[in-house]
Amino acid sequence: MSNPQQLRYSKEHEWLSATEDGVATVGITEFAANALGDVVYAGLPDVGATVTAGETCGELESTKSVSDLYSPVTGEVTEANQDVVEDPSLVNSAPFTGGWLFKVRITAEPDDLLSAAEYTELAGN
Repeated sequence: MSNPQQLRYSKEHEWLSATEDGVATVGITEFAANALGDVVYAGLPDVGATVTAGETCGELESTKSVSDLYSPVTGEVTEANQDVVEDPSLVNSAPFTGGWLFKVRITAEPDDLLSAAEYTELAGN
């Protein structure tokens, strides 16, 4: 399992892209997607909602369990991935590409986001 080098990671297994015009993309890692099992439902934050770093902002339901979705940064949600809402299995099949979850205009970023190497060590993969 390979964690893309250009992304940053949270200890809750979310990834964050570099910002483009102040907006970053958020998803869950392949490690988290595998741990969840087959995702059957994605409850994503609403566009316009404010999310706070480290706090829940949605949920992912799999055939095994329901898991909270945490925001790795604070900001305003600018887009939710409707493809994932309609086909939650994208979280499993393409966690770093088509299975992204939401985009956020960042207003505050915590200082504990991890590099790919640090996250790989944390996840033990």
